[in-house]
Amino acid sequence: MPTFTAGDGTRLACHVRGEGEPLVVLPGGPMRASAYLGDLGGLAAHRRLILLDLRGTGDSGVPADPASYRCDRQVEDVEAVRVHLGLDRMDLLAHSAGASLATLYAAARPHRVRRLALITGNPSALGLRTTPEDRLAAARLRAAEPWFGAAYPAFAAWLDGTGDFDEAFMPFFYGRWDDTARAHDAAGEEQTNDEAAERYFADGAFTPEATRAALRALAAPVLLYAGALDGGPAPALVRRAAEAFPNAEVTVQPGSGHYPWLDDPAEFVRRTAAFLDA
Repeated sequence: MPTFTAGDGTRLACHVRGEGEPLVVLPGGPMRASAYLGDLGGLAAHRRLILLDLRGTGDSGVPADPASYRCDRQVEDVEAVRVHLGLDRMDLLAHSAGASLATLYAAARPHRVRRLALITGNPSALGLRTTPEDRLAAARLRAAEPWFGAAYPAFAAWLDGTGDFDEAFMPFFYGRWDDTARAHDAAGEEQTNDEAAERYFADGAFTPEATRAALRALAAPVLLYAGALDGGPAPALVRRAAEAFPNAEVTVQPGSGHYPWLDDPAEFVRRTAAFLDA
């Protein structure tokens, strides 16, 4: 397990899986340890995955300044990974909330990114937000599922602020609510730093207009990957986010939710590896 030191002295850790050309991977959550990513459905057979535990998560150290959990404050941690690996340019993959961090990094250092893959990525860094209507529209696509009757009212209540978070609606985040999805979901709470998660999207983290302007200098190809059943972000929002990148493509995986490498590993690896190796 490689470890190195961030600019502020925080010890950071990466987990390495597979062999071949390195692919730096940023987890989502926000602020969930990288363990939930596994080997990204078998992508480690094509690339050497360098999975970063963000500060305060997994095997990385807790920073002296909790304010440094804010997304923009972690851009230099991503740069520290590149320097540690000795790469002039790196291929970068980010999932969910990690896509906001990857977007900020690409805007700050466009010449250091060779290829960028944003997997069901949160587009907050671009000034775009998932709405409750987006999530409910995606949820209604699951009306034939046996768990839908109990899950949908709880989901709607949580989204409109009249109900609490309820495990009953977690199936909406997965394309298949099977044993694999249940185990993956059950591990989430213990893998997440709740304090850090609350600070990740804090006020001041994003300056969308400046980020969009800086991204005009990004020559790297960008893949924005959506799940057809995902409501956050829904495919339509992913297509809007793609407009911010000069050289972008969008792919939508059928039957997939927020974790496409779990829903159809072979399809996820086929599409993602094709982009990375193009």
